[in-house]
Amino acid sequence: MAEEAKFASANSETDSTHEPTAEPAAVEHAAALEKAEDERDGYLALAQRTQADFENYRKRMARENAAAQSRGVAKVARELLPALDHLEHALKAAAGHEDVVKGFALVSDEIVAALGRVGIESFSPEGEPFDPNEHEAMAAHAAEGAEPGTVIEVYQRGYLLDGQILRPARVVVAE
Repeated sequence: MAEEAKFASANSETDSTHEPTAEPAAVEHAAALEKAEDERDGYLALAQRTQADFENYRKRMARENAAAQSRGVAKVARELLPALDHLEHALKAAAGHEDVVKGFALVSDEIVAALGRVGIESFSPEGEPFDPNEHEAMAAHAAEGAEPGTVIEVYQRGYLLDGQILRPARVVVAE
């Protein structure tokens, strides 16, 4: 039995010496776990920032594409508007020739409809107050029954693209 007591005593010493070595392992494990959590949090933050950056990029590209499309439409329209103006003059000059007038009117209506489908609208400010932001004064005349500063005649219609002036209306203003 003396040997058993020695063995039990030796085991208890081994166990007591073993416990202190278990404690540093737990501390190391906790430190490794904390490091892994910090690393995880860093990657999560990076992923969230990257996702936000991508969403901002996508929105910016959508705005830039819409602006580029609008610029392209405006460029084509600026090229077509003089032809449409000449077509309107031809309609006035062809008065009395009904077949010719009908043909010009059909072409004019088709062009105006096509412009409308891409967001271009014409405006004719006759009778409205002169607005230098929307109208270009070509002349000023005294006119009976018209208040000074009122548009009394429209030489050329103005055009808007999505609410922005594409071309101002060319007008005659009452003095």
